[in-house]
Amino acid sequence: MTEEQALAQATQEIEDAKPLYKQVNKERLEFSQADYDQAIIDRKNSILDEYNNGYIRARQEQYLAIPEQLDLIYWDGVNGTTNWADHIAEVKANNPKP
Repeated sequence: MTEEQALAQATQEIEDAKPLYKQVNKERLEFSQADYDQAIIDRKNSILDEYNNGYIRARQEQYLAIPEQLDLIYWDGVNGTTNWADHIAEVKANNPKP
């Protein structure tokens, strides 16, 4: 995904969400143009971050805990199996880099 694509998506999402409001001194105010501009920039950055780094978070959630991985490695050595490598390969295949 390019920065221009992310900007277009972010702009559309913010436009679709209008009107947006903020709380200032216990008063509910609609966003100013500067607030909308900042919301678009923030959303664009979030979209790019998820695109570029989302696979990392997804992999971290799917990997077994370190003690479990160490146990797999031990038993693979004892039994001549490849369970640990298979697990890692599956997680990487299910969550490829963009």
